[in-house]
This record gives sequence, structure tokens and C-alpha cells, in this order.
Amino acid sequence: MRTSSNPVFRNLPKQQGGGYATFGSATAGASQAATFGQHPGTQADPYTTQPAQRAMTIDDVVTKTGITLGVLSVTAIISYLLVQNNNDLAVPFVIGGGLIGFGLVMFATFGRKMDNKAIVLAYAAAEGIFLGALSFLFTFPIQGVGAGTLISQAVLGTFGVFFGMLIVYKTGAIRVTPRLTRMVVGALIGVVVLMLGNLVAGFFMDGGLGLRDGGPIAIIFSLVCIGIAAFSFLLDFDQADQLIRAQAPEKAAWGVALGLTITLVWLYIEILRLLSYFNND
Repeated sequence: MRTSSNPVFRNLPKQQGGGYATFGSATAGASQAATFGQHPGTQADPYTTQPAQRAMTIDDVVTKTGITLGVLSVTAIISYLLVQNNNDLAVPFVIGGGLIGFGLVMFATFGRKMDNKAIVLAYAAAEGIFLGALSFLFTFPIQGVGAGTLISQAVLGTFGVFFGMLIVYKTGAIRVTPRLTRMVVGALIGVVVLMLGNLVAGFFMDGGLGLRDGGPIAIIFSLVCIGIAAFSFLLDFDQADQLIRAQAPEKAAWGVALGLTITLVWLYIEILRLLSYFNND
């Protein structure tokens, strides 16, 4: 069974059986609807489809992801404008929004509440506050039209990668296999370890390991992170595909929206960081 590099998707219900699906198909797997997630002698899975529940479709995924990103975008714009008028709010917004967003993701993941609409939208709002302030900090040296241009480029780049990987997934140009999954998860663990190592090293030497100082190594590291985030989309699409095949209930689409948003946020941050390297004197 393939698993996603995204912690939210790993705790969503898994498809029983193998094979690939066409992302967006809501007709396959109908025979699994009544028994999905249930095993004799165990408690029913929270995503078990009941006869009265409507199965999740690609329209549900698109709609709920759109709502989540809409909330995130609005709060990010408000956060950016507030920080622009009062620079002292930048650090509190970054720390506060980041910690709240991280806490909500952990609560949703380990509390198996990925389908909770309130939690997903609260995460979007907190992450919007975080991203708005962080975007200001990244573009502070080039305030004005240049800052807006840089942020726009990062947004376009983020969605460009997203839709590009969706096309790659739908055409089957790259198949999601257990080997690919292991490679992406391993690479993700590797970059997280390097980030933590760079953070710790930064307490003892200027620039740490040089992964975030804007130099050649930092540029290469950001490109690697962007590549890993891009391939993570393939795993996310595959997990969402399996949910649709397995006729998971409609509310599970909120969990898919949460997982995709987490990957999009990471990708946006890495692209904006990379662009900022080339625009800082």
C-alpha cells in the first residue's frame, strides 16, 4: 500500500486493494462502500461510508480546497497589510500564526479529525497570518512594486508547479509506485534533518550550515526542496484518488484540502525564498 509524504494523507483511510485510478473518478469502488474501513471485532473507521452518506467526488475536493485556499489568501493579504503599516507585528504574526497552524495540523492528524471543517479553516486562517507576515519579511529589502511583483511570481510559480504535476499525474508520465514513495519520503526526511541541523548550527556560527544564507548552497538547497514538494503532489494526488475509488464520505474532502494546502504552503515559501535570494543585494 502506497503512503503519502504528507502526514495528513497518511492518516486518511486507505484503499483496499491495488491498482491506479483516474483522479476524479467517483464511480469506481462502489462495492466497497458498505464495508470500507471496517474489520471484525474492531471499532469502525471514522471515515466508514454509511448508506445515507454521499461519496466524495472530485468536485468536493476542488470546492473544499478552493474554500480553504480562499480563507488562507484573504487572511494572508490582511496580515501583509497590517504588518506593512506596523512592522512590529511581523515577528509575532510569523511565530504565532506558524505555531497555531502547526498545532492544528498535529491535532487534526493524530486526533483523526482531518475531515473537521472548522479545524481545516482555522488552519487556513492561521497559516494566512503566518504567510502574510513571512512574505513581508522576505520582500522587506525591496518594498513597493518590487515586493508585490516578487510575491506574485511566487504565487504563479506555486500554482504552475501544482497544475504541472497534476498533468503529469493524470497522463501517467510518472507513476506513483512504492519505490517512488520511499524515495520522496526519504528525501523529505533528509531535508527536514538538514533544516534542523542548520537551525542548531546557527546558534553557534553565523549562517549555520549555509542552507539559508542566500549563497550557492542555499540556492541549491531551495531547488531541492522545491523538487521534493513537487513530487509530493504526486503522492497527494494518488492518495486522494484512492479515497475517491473507495467511496469515502464527502466530508473526507476536507482532509484532502488540508493535505494539499500544507504542500502548497511549503512550496510557496520555498519559491519565494529562492526568488528573494536573487533580489537581495
